[in-house]
Amino acid sequence: MNKRFLGVLVFATVVAAVGGLLTYRFLISRQASSKPPTPTVRIAVAAKDLLVGSVLKEEDIQLVDWPGAAPVGATDHAVELKGRGVLTAMYAKEPIIESRLAPPGSGGGLTMMIPNGMRAMALQVNDVVGVAGFVVPGTHVDVLISGTGPQSNSALGTLTKTVLQNIEILSAGQDFKKDAEGKPIPVAVVNVLVTPAQAEVLSLASSQTSIRLVLRNPLDKEESKPPGTALAYLFTGAAKRLPEAPADRAPARARTASAAPKPVAQALPPPKKESPFVMEIISGVSKTETKFESKGEGK
Repeated sequence: MNKRFLGVLVFATVVAAVGGLLTYRFLISRQASSKPPTPTVRIAVAAKDLLVGSVLKEEDIQLVDWPGAAPVGATDHAVELKGRGVLTAMYAKEPIIESRLAPPGSGGGLTMMIPNGMRAMALQVNDVVGVAGFVVPGTHVDVLISGTGPQSNSALGTLTKTVLQNIEILSAGQDFKKDAEGKPIPVAVVNVLVTPAQAEVLSLASSQTSIRLVLRNPLDKEESKPPGTALAYLFTGAAKRLPEAPADRAPARARTASAAPKPVAQALPPPKKESPFVMEIISGVSKTETKFESKGEGK
């Protein structure tokens, strides 16, 4: 092959490759420049990982340009966020949302996690009562009591009954952060989230009976109606439902008796009055009448 022809062929190949590359880059840059820029908004994000109960400081907040529309509840006023408590954990670069912060002035810690109308009540536990340490913040439990009631039958022995269901654990010991891994934490005191009425029941139960916590699935919201049981039932195999207290049955009998209609004496109708006997006397053009009363009249 002619060397001159080979050189021309190689030169043409290189020129074509360079030209194609330049054309490709030109078209890509032109296509990119034709796209409109993505709109951004200024919002506040977490500068670092924020734990539950922590209070936002100036160094915890960072203003960034967020592409697209701002998330619902986001803000760019960093001054208004300072001093707010964190209700749920946030990660670095995550938008700071209003719904995940405590109301202004409520501070941090456990108190800001208590919803309106609810109460946090401390409950003493041990490894057995605390379900071997698996009663951690965020879990839900049922509360069982064991003891002898004031009007219970002594032959039944110790009674056990469920008094509260689906109660949320706010804190275990001094830790109110939710453990994502569910690791057991041996503690002596847990704080539970209850209503004022439930707090009264739990206060009396903790001082007069023995309490046991039963761990449940937090997604299980259905309330069951366990009948309760007694020590005697474990050995005799009798009916498992606890008998009603006498005080509960007496009103029922009273209501039954009072509900029976009383017989009403029917009044006799008054005796029918007999018409008097009338005799007419005609004399010429005159006419007179004489009435005679019946013999039974006046008796």
